[in-house]
Amino acid sequence: EVQLVESGGGLVQAGGSLRLSCAFSGFTFDDYAIGWFRQAPGKEREGVSCLSTSDDSIYYRESVKGRFTISSDNAKKAVYLQMNSLKPEDTAVYFCAVLHGLGSCAVRTMRTYEYDYWGQGTQVTVSI
Repeated sequence: EVQLVESGGGLVQAGGSLRLSCAFSGFTFDDYAIGWFRQAPGKEREGVSCLSTSDDSIYYRESVKGRFTISSDNAKKAVYLQMNSLKPEDTAVYFCAVLHGLGSCAVRTMRTYEYDYWGQGTQVTVSI
């Protein structure tokens, strides 16, 4: 059974930092993409960042470029999202998700329907 467990969310002031972690287990895929989505109240879920083992590509949505960094530790079976210079508009529930297969992150946008497995999410709240 594939499991994704996010952690590291919390309340932070604008300009602060958080590091999200996603521990994954239950799969031994050679090719996959793993990424972070977020969903703010009343808004659609949107892709934030992903990285692909298929082609080593990385994606960031425009609004987080230069502030967020995605990384992975295969030995620990974890993926991280370092979030710096946080803004109130970054407030959302952040989800970790896995796309099984030859998924590239050299994309214009991340599509939720392409991802097969999801975590439960972790709340990030950025105060003014």
